[in-house]
Amino acid sequence: MAPRTQLVASAATIGFFISGSAAMADVTPQQVWEDWQAYFSGFGYEVEAVTEQSGDTLSVRDLSMNMPMPEAEGDLEIVIPELGFTDNGDGTVSITMPETLPIRVMAADDEGQAFESVIEYRSSGFEMLVSGDADRMTYAYSATSGTLELTEVTADGEPVEFGTASMTMSDMAGTSVMSSGDLRELTQEFTSGEVLYALDVTDPETGGRMTAQGSYDSLGYAGTGTLPDSMNSTDMAAMLEAGFSMDGTFEVGAGSGTMSFDENGDTFKTVSTSGGGDFGVAMDAGKLSYSGATNDIEMTVETNQLPFPVQFASQKLGFEMTTPVSKGDEPQDFAGSFTLSEFTMSEAIWAMFDPAQQLPRDPATVDIDLTGKARLLFDLLDSEQAEALEDMEDAPAELNALTLNRLTVRLAGAELTGEGDFTFDNSDLESFDGLPAPLGALDLQLVGGNGLLDKLVAMGLIPQDQASGVRMMMGLFARPGDGEDTLVSRIEVNEEGHVLANGQRLK
Repeated sequence: MAPRTQLVASAATIGFFISGSAAMADVTPQQVWEDWQAYFSGFGYEVEAVTEQSGDTLSVRDLSMNMPMPEAEGDLEIVIPELGFTDNGDGTVSITMPETLPIRVMAADDEGQAFESVIEYRSSGFEMLVSGDADRMTYAYSATSGTLELTEVTADGEPVEFGTASMTMSDMAGTSVMSSGDLRELTQEFTSGEVLYALDVTDPETGGRMTAQGSYDSLGYAGTGTLPDSMNSTDMAAMLEAGFSMDGTFEVGAGSGTMSFDENGDTFKTVSTSGGGDFGVAMDAGKLSYSGATNDIEMTVETNQLPFPVQFASQKLGFEMTTPVSKGDEPQDFAGSFTLSEFTMSEAIWAMFDPAQQLPRDPATVDIDLTGKARLLFDLLDSEQAEALEDMEDAPAELNALTLNRLTVRLAGAELTGEGDFTFDNSDLESFDGLPAPLGALDLQLVGGNGLLDKLVAMGLIPQDQASGVRMMMGLFARPGDGEDTLVSRIEVNEEGHVLANGQRLK
């Protein structure tokens, strides 16, 4: 999990540069500079610079911030030739910085080969104003544009031809409010206009080439966080124990893009559009959560493995995941969901296995939502404990409860729905062959199942004898429902450990 730590630290660093409502209070250039040093030092950066006061401006030259990467794999270095902190005479401070900021990453592979890359952040029309006081500072910023671009790659000191990798944002604006203390509190908001990205890279060993380019109408971020005064950013478990937390959401507007890959005669290309979406991440000592959704997706895929292009579309593709991260004596909440709604594909794909059009082409939907409780027996984000799992004979967690809040699978004229709720007794690992004994019930309903099975047999996709076996199993676990071609089933496990299907004992 250490690489995620490095990503969080690096993202926070870049976010500080490009983020910052003014409050009525006094702040001085020296206080702002000291706050910068405390902020980056708290993340584990070694900060070196030369300072000089001239009139109302505090100049910071040759600013170098260096942080070791996890497991001694290299260093991350940010170099800023000159910064200016100017007292505006009204209790606020303006910050000026060069149009180009180099971010240098130095690393080594398992064989000891050294790699170095340089990412430049270039801005135009950049303005930043700091207000507040020494304990609570508000950074307000704006910029006409900002570009992140990979400009240099070397291997053992030799230049590597890599191609192009860049992202440009326009009309950026936002605020960043930071309160100092044993736990530094951070609140950020950020918006931009159009976002453009481009990628064109070639593998020097295989000759494989990947290209991608596209745009989004807008990009936004809103989030909060707490940062310990001093932390080792390569040890996420220790950071969380010290009070590190974050909760933020990115939102993107409608977008479009293309991607292609070509290697040894094999080609693959996609053209896609979307109506926008979001991505969220939250983390603290108790949990780690991810969520994301993309709306109104349309995609065309071309490959030399198929004689024709294929198209896909979906109204929504989304997911959510929450997991506990810390070892504990009490059960903790977890959750997971996945949604693929109103999915359609081109007739060329259907014709490959259903040329007679026996199956309905109705849009498909898969929607599942699970919650539960489990007890972790190790710290999920502790890299040493994670590695030790390979030698563990016991399960790394105990499942205590599981709830199926929602299940919907709608495909080819059939629909399966369900919900259920179970608890688990981890002191009883004998009744169910080493698994914790469950207690609860699952309710399912299948509409159109027999009709779909008949069509699959007629198409030759399922032999008649296998279809008969499937019907026997459905008869064992299900009973007719109220509607036409409807089957319902209630699977129960009672306190005696008996497994029942619609009241009939199976175990």
